[in-house]
Amino acid sequence: MTSRIVSKIANGIATSDGAGVKLKRIIGGSIASLDPFLMLDEFRNDNPNDYMAGFPEHPHRGFETVTYMIEGSFEHKDNKGNRGLLTPGSVQWMTAGRGIVHSEMPKQDKGLVFGYQLWVNLPAKDKMIEPRYQDIPPSKIPVVKEVNGNQIKVIAGNYKQTRGPVDGIVTDPLYLDVTIASAQSFVEEIPTEHTSFAYVFEGSGFFGPKGNMKKVEKGQIAILDASGGKTQIEVTSDGGCRFLLVAGKPIKERVVQHGPFCIYSSIQVTLQTFRIYSHCVGMNRD
Repeated sequence: MTSRIVSKIANGIATSDGAGVKLKRIIGGSIASLDPFLMLDEFRNDNPNDYMAGFPEHPHRGFETVTYMIEGSFEHKDNKGNRGLLTPGSVQWMTAGRGIVHSEMPKQDKGLVFGYQLWVNLPAKDKMIEPRYQDIPPSKIPVVKEVNGNQIKVIAGNYKQTRGPVDGIVTDPLYLDVTIASAQSFVEEIPTEHTSFAYVFEGSGFFGPKGNMKKVEKGQIAILDASGGKTQIEVTSDGGCRFLLVAGKPIKERVVQHGPFCIYSSIQVTLQTFRIYSHCVGMNRD
């Protein structure tokens, strides 16, 4: 087994989206995309003025949105009658497929709202499938507590003998919330050739094998090099560290992405059409 090294470290970019929610764009900013991942946003606000406007009705098509709440509550509703409440520790994996119109609005008027939304591409053959939701409460997400004090929440994929609740995803994702105890280390297998990254949101850690470690600080994303059949990641932390570890099978197809749409290049849809839809729903993601 060989360890992946960090090929790039980047900081998120402060921006706003929806009806004015302040957030940090991690993928989709300084890192344009990372096949199959199109975007990763962090929303982390304790000022209601920064999140109360939420994300009113807007469409999606051709990819999946993954919302992971750490603190706070958001309600999801769509034009097909689906409704769900995202509470602390819960996950919603939405496969937009042929398209839906939905909203994500805060269900609180004070306190901290903290979480992540990841966008995962769909291959061309699946961009018109029926929309699907996997709404997963905290009680259904296993937590592996190790003897060295590390804790690993398994959202998707496998960690050792523990499997996460998300299933049926074409990109075969791994999605872990990893907490490394002070002065401890962490090693995890990543499927060969899967694109992978880590985003540190508490503390800092050294990523990579001995002799080629790179320090990744809070608020930074580390791209993990998958070339040469590298099969695992090694992390150590002096003072403790918490990060998202995400991996997925690349789709390797050219896409056309604008606003809340991601299609494949063989479909002839004009950029003007995308702009009209994006303008109508108040979206500025690109």
